[in-house]
Amino acid sequence: MTRYANPTPELIHGREAAIGLALVRVTIGAMFVWVFFENRGKGLYTPAGYAGLINYYIKASHSPAAWKAMMGLMASHAAVAAPMQAATEISLGILLVIGLLTRPAAFVAFLFLSSLWISELGTSWIWELLVSVLASLALAIGRAGRRWGVDAWLSQRWPSSPWW
Repeated sequence: MTRYANPTPELIHGREAAIGLALVRVTIGAMFVWVFFENRGKGLYTPAGYAGLINYYIKASHSPAAWKAMMGLMASHAAVAAPMQAATEISLGILLVIGLLTRPAAFVAFLFLSSLWISELGTSWIWELLVSVLASLALAIGRAGRRWGVDAWLSQRWPSSPWW
């Protein structure tokens, strides 16, 4: 007799929830990969392109003054900040799509998207990034890499690790 000969409703619902989280994980990861190539094509990872976008947010958004000061610092260091943002976006995208180190990647995505949401306040629809922000937090909490991800294999080998 197999271990799951008569699965309980909790086990069935747990599998369904894991599949749902995996779908959200792959979608958010694909979004990051897509945005990386879109931003690259627009020249937003060049110092001038990055600084131009950040300066637009400083002028047009309703972000708090302290946040605008932080954005100004980033714009003035665009030669470093632009490639860092590019590396962050493509790395998060790949990690989430393949389901590797999903919990820390999803938490970083939550923080990163939250910072973008604050930066864009008043320049776009408020829910445009907020759904992705909260979905990323859910991925970190729900261990979304344990279904259809490398983390599933890692969790079998090291089940008590908080990283997956």
